[in-house]
Amino acid sequence: MSLTAQDKGTVKAFWAKVVNKAEDIGADALSRMLVVYPQTKTYFAHWKDLNPGSAPVKKHGATVMGGVADAVAKIDDLTTGLLNLSELHAFTFRVDPANFKVLSYNIFVALAIMFPRDFTPEVHVAMDKFLAAVALALSAKYR
Repeated sequence: MSLTAQDKGTVKAFWAKVVNKAEDIGADALSRMLVVYPQTKTYFAHWKDLNPGSAPVKKHGATVMGGVADAVAKIDDLTTGLLNLSELHAFTFRVDPANFKVLSYNIFVALAIMFPRDFTPEVHVAMDKFLAAVALALSAKYR
């Protein structure tokens, strides 16, 4: 699925509404991922506390959402815009690229729960396509 101009506009408008809660969204999404998909904990074994809402989870959730903010800013060329993150996750962290989809899904769920009035069907479609495109861009160095 490619992002249309309308999708991009919808993503940017929705992001403007939720950006002030980005850290909370990230913490919730990462907490969900670690609970629902416990195999993802292997990437964070060096953390002392992997429980939902712990300091390391909150901190990394904020980092993740910083990446999402970067992706929104680079929405017209995600593959090039997220190349450094793709390289970092492929070569340094050696993250299985399937986990990008898992985390994207959990971000999607957190957004829907935290912003039910704003999460219209149009936002749903645009954010689904956007997060899928982000996951694909992050997988670029794996191909």
